[in-house]
Amino acid sequence: MRVDVVYTGARVLTGPDFRPADAVAVHAGRVVALGADAAELDARSRIDLGGAVVVPGFHDAHNHMAWYGMQLTALDLSERTCRSVDDVYAAVAKAAAEQPPGSWIIGSGYDQNKLAGGHPTAEGLDRVAGEHFVQLKHTSGHMCVVNSAVLRQLDLANVPTGGDVVRDAEGRPTGLLREQAQRLLDPLRYPVPLEDVTRGIALASERYLAEGITSVQEAGIGRGLVGNTPIELAAYQQAREAGQLGVRTTLMVAAQSLRELDHAPSDDVVFGLDLGIRTGFGDDWLRIGPMKLFSDGSLIGRTCAMHEPFEGEPDNRGYFQMPEEDIAETIRKAHRSGWQIATHAIGDRAVSVVLDAYAAALAEFPRRDHRHRIEHCGVIGDADVARLAELGVIPVPQGRFVSELGDGMRAALGPSREDHCYRVRSFLAAGCVVPGSSDRPVVDGAPLPGIVDMVRRRTSSGVLLGADERVSAAEALRAYTFGSAFASFTEADRGTIEVGKLADFAVLSHDPTDPETLDEVRVLATVVGGDMVFERSGDAGT
Repeated sequence: MRVDVVYTGARVLTGPDFRPADAVAVHAGRVVALGADAAELDARSRIDLGGAVVVPGFHDAHNHMAWYGMQLTALDLSERTCRSVDDVYAAVAKAAAEQPPGSWIIGSGYDQNKLAGGHPTAEGLDRVAGEHFVQLKHTSGHMCVVNSAVLRQLDLANVPTGGDVVRDAEGRPTGLLREQAQRLLDPLRYPVPLEDVTRGIALASERYLAEGITSVQEAGIGRGLVGNTPIELAAYQQAREAGQLGVRTTLMVAAQSLRELDHAPSDDVVFGLDLGIRTGFGDDWLRIGPMKLFSDGSLIGRTCAMHEPFEGEPDNRGYFQMPEEDIAETIRKAHRSGWQIATHAIGDRAVSVVLDAYAAALAEFPRRDHRHRIEHCGVIGDADVARLAELGVIPVPQGRFVSELGDGMRAALGPSREDHCYRVRSFLAAGCVVPGSSDRPVVDGAPLPGIVDMVRRRTSSGVLLGADERVSAAEALRAYTFGSAFASFTEADRGTIEVGKLADFAVLSHDPTDPETLDEVRVLATVVGGDMVFERSGDAGT
């Protein structure tokens, strides 16, 4: 047999337990042989990887691809450029000087927990850009600040349920719109043109391949809090047709994009997309994944639904983004109709409510392998960890949150609860399959730093957050490969390097399962379907 390519001179970590082999053979986009069996095959091409380590391609189970790509061209307000609210105002002033009056200034990535002076305000923005329309997006995506020129365009008398417009002591809007109140901007900013969304997807793809990512799950398209346009799937199709969708993509569809369907009395497909399209429709490159539902808000923004008040705010337990009964009914209908469901729940009260809804739906309409998910599953008690595993629900935490957002999470929870956030070790110990994910662009989405944070759990100030929740480097790698594939029903084709599976892998400088060299690991090349689609200059392949 003559195969397409044999990669040699490598330490290939194969199978579910990362057994080493020294070669991998690929034909028609799939692995056909490993080790000595691969090395002996005749091949059209042979590539010596020079002693590099080969692992399954990284798979981000929760990211916002189009949002991230479009943010790359927005005003960067992250801590890389802004340490105080005055830095934010200076960045906006500079942009205003370079743009004509009446144009939009869009900034992204600020975190009030890391800014001296807290949130920007409409009053402050008016001073530096009063003749422009300004929107500054919080790093969490759960709130934004606008200036007075924008506020005057909004229907502030009709704030959507599940959000609020923050006001000062005199009752005047500060410019801060939280959660569903951001939908007030829809008449001005939604839908985003397909051209812009497609460009964002292309830019994100390039970055992802350079980080060893070969598969992603996009955490919300269409309508709702994170949707860009009701026809957003078309942008992904356009990117694919133009050769700009470089990574295999599973799309979570916003619950607001689903509707009641006409059906025969005997049918269970009662809720979804037209034609009965649901989870699993598509192919190896682009497919429909879960329905995405928001139950609550943000931990660092102190809007997620908690059993007990946030530290220092005795009257604030957060809130739900829709009535609890609507959460349960939406889950019931989607589950009955065959959808996998991915529900955003960060606060411990939201997690409890979502688990109640999943349990009720499964009791009424039993389904053996539903793989419903809780996105983030940020704060959770021991009893609900056990219930999560018993119900077969997949928690989707983000390791990178600990380093980048951990100090803000500690401040929101206080010392008595801080060890109960993002509990990866507890999930594994309970028997859950845990995927690896970033929630990019909320934090840096590169998988290698995410793996480090799952192992180390140090906040940006150096505090060890939840020492008992640390995992091994091998467990973190398994989360970012097999765990994410399992969470998307694709583990038969990806997630491990085995004969018959897709030939998607990352070529690394060091072994990421070795904690001693974890900080030194870098991506040398990325292979998708057997083709080397990214190579760091001078580092991989001869």
